[in-house]
Amino acid sequence: MENMLKNIRIILLAFTAGIAGAWAFQQFSNNEMVTETNEILQRETPKYQVDYLESPREIVENPVSFVEASEKSTPSVVFIKNFSGTDQRRYSIFDYFFGTGPQQRVSTGSGVIISKDGYIITNNHVVDRAETIEVVHQKRTYPAKLIGTDKNTDIAVLKVGTDNLPAIQLGSSRNLRIGEWVIAVGNPFNLTSTVTAGIVSAKERQINILGGEFPLESFIQTDAPINPGNSGGALVNIQGELVGINTAILSRTGSYTGYGFAVPVDIAMKIANDLIKFGEVQKAIPGVEVVEITPELAEEMGLKTLDGVIITHVVREGAGEKAGLQRNDVITKIEDINITGKGSFEEVLSYYYPGDRINVQFQRKNDNKTAKIALQNLEGGIGIIKREFYSSALLGAQLEAVNTLEKDRLGIDFGIKITGMTRGYLRDLGLNNGFVITQINGDPAKNPEEVGKLLEKFSGRLRLEGVSPNGQPFMQSYNVR
Repeated sequence: MENMLKNIRIILLAFTAGIAGAWAFQQFSNNEMVTETNEILQRETPKYQVDYLESPREIVENPVSFVEASEKSTPSVVFIKNFSGTDQRRYSIFDYFFGTGPQQRVSTGSGVIISKDGYIITNNHVVDRAETIEVVHQKRTYPAKLIGTDKNTDIAVLKVGTDNLPAIQLGSSRNLRIGEWVIAVGNPFNLTSTVTAGIVSAKERQINILGGEFPLESFIQTDAPINPGNSGGALVNIQGELVGINTAILSRTGSYTGYGFAVPVDIAMKIANDLIKFGEVQKAIPGVEVVEITPELAEEMGLKTLDGVIITHVVREGAGEKAGLQRNDVITKIEDINITGKGSFEEVLSYYYPGDRINVQFQRKNDNKTAKIALQNLEGGIGIIKREFYSSALLGAQLEAVNTLEKDRLGIDFGIKITGMTRGYLRDLGLNNGFVITQINGDPAKNPEEVGKLLEKFSGRLRLEGVSPNGQPFMQSYNVR
């Protein structure tokens, strides 16, 4: 019996020792593995880490929203109605009898309130040939006065006789960046204020759509949908600040199909302020004509970059000639601002006034040079121009004396230019906007008022000589009763 109990104790002791040994081995092995794993992790952990959880949370917690920008900007956008001449179709007595006779044409667009006392900026083409203009703001209609227009930038300014209007907050187009969110606010398809969103696709775009003697194209390109009726409306950033005036769309259908274009606010406001203060845009002239640098021109002239503009013509006794600029000089900077093309060249100049002196950096062959240019006005001087017009309802036009640059371009010494044409006597004679009259029955045409009054009262045989808008000379005789 004792031997049996002794054997049982030995077996239990061995079993217990085995269990204890196994447990000890397991604990030792685990500690060693943990230590080794920690060493491996310490060796392989990079010096930087990406937190994959934080980024999605930030996007969800801070989404892009246009609510604030819309609420701030839409109260400052107005609806514009342009009432012009009657429809020119042929009508019979039955049309009059059934009330379908000639109707006054009405075109529409948008505008932006820029001052609480009633100044509104829009596009020139929105108010072109208007006989009367109405502005609709928050369901109230106001008669509007046309303060001035500029075909070179497609900008116009209106004034309504009311106070305490919500003027839009101004931003800066110069600080606008490609890829930045923007929204277009306007009245497409005769609707109330509509907001569409997109990004800035490009800047300093030239699409060759503007008229005028010196078209200034440096458009902001955006993919924010812009449709008919948006013209003259606001392009704003996500802070609700005005950065451009919506002007055109790139379309084959008449509706938005991909890209829209806006006049930069820094240009538009300079034009608007000039029209309000002087009644005339104070254009600063460098006295040179320039072109973009193409790969072909760069290769021909041995240029290493396509940035800058090439001078193709220097105006006689102009600012550029006086500063020593020459044909084929390549302008690269104006006041330390890089010139990337014709758009940026014209945009930079648009910020200045006649009489301002600017530093211009340019290349002549392989030499880098600098010149200081005293910018001139359209008359060749350095002062502010307040141009005098002779307006005549009978002639259906405004008459003005040609400026120095026009004289140089057309190769004439004097002349009276026809502008702002509507229905009237001059149109019946076959003339149009941009025609310059230099001689009337052999006498020089120099004074707008004298020429206007002469044509209003003239009867008999009339011979007009001058230059067409494309520079071709013309001479025409008429029998006037």
